[in-house]
This record gives sequence, C-alpha cells and structure tokens, in this order.
Amino acid sequence: MTLYEARKGCSYCIEGLYVEPAITRRLQALGLNDGTVVNVLNRKNRGALIIRVRGTRLALGKHISSSIEVSPKNREDEEGEVGAK
Repeated sequence: MTLYEARKGCSYCIEGLYVEPAITRRLQALGLNDGTVVNVLNRKNRGALIIRVRGTRLALGKHISSSIEVSPKNREDEEGEVGAK
C-alpha cells in the first residue's frame, strides 16, 4: 500500500520510495529511509498528509505520499485496515 492510503493515527514502516531521484534524496535526508517507522498525524482536504518521522512533523503532498510504499507496523494497524474496507 502507499502512504497516501494510510489511515490517520496508525504507524507504518517504509518499504520503498518511488519518486524522482532528487526528491528521493531529499526525503532520505529528512529521515524517510527503508525500514523507518512513520506515524500518520493528519490528512488535509486536497491530499496533503502530515506525518511524524524520527520526532519531526512533515507535510507531504499527494504526489509524494502516493509514491511511498509502506506496510503496517503492527498487527492492530493491519486488522484495522481490513475492517475499514
């Protein structure tokens, strides 16, 4: 699943970044690397997503968040997603 599809209040582990190389380097510099855990704090109307990564809040647009592959961090998040469908 992508970070854009993630649920507010849940934690996810980053599996891969699939954006332009310059954006990938910038995201990695901000701490968004494979295996990093992120928490989804809020979702805005036009697709912006606010996440917490390594103690810092970041806002990502739809283009970027839909290009980041994630997996649920723990079993409760995974079960919550199945129930939401």
